[in-house]
Amino acid sequence: MSVIEAVGLGVVLLFLLAAVIRLFSAPLKLALRVLLNAALGFAAMGLLNLAAVRTGISLGLNWFTGLVTGVLGLPGFVLLVLVRWVLT
Repeated sequence: MSVIEAVGLGVVLLFLLAAVIRLFSAPLKLALRVLLNAALGFAAMGLLNLAAVRTGISLGLNWFTGLVTGVLGLPGFVLLVLVRWVLT
């Protein structure tokens, strides 16, 4: 393979990589946002569980509650707390 062919192949691969990054950037941003919301939700649920002695309300730290807080954010966390409060 000559130098010109290698440079041409490199340019084509660079454009292909840029196209793939551009194509998947929106879904990756959404996935990262859901992951960040889920992590913050787990932290909030952990703090709520630490205060369970005083409040009497505790939430389980599991995949369902993490998914609810990850997708819905703060309203999802409040919804989980209200459902737990009503059911107890």
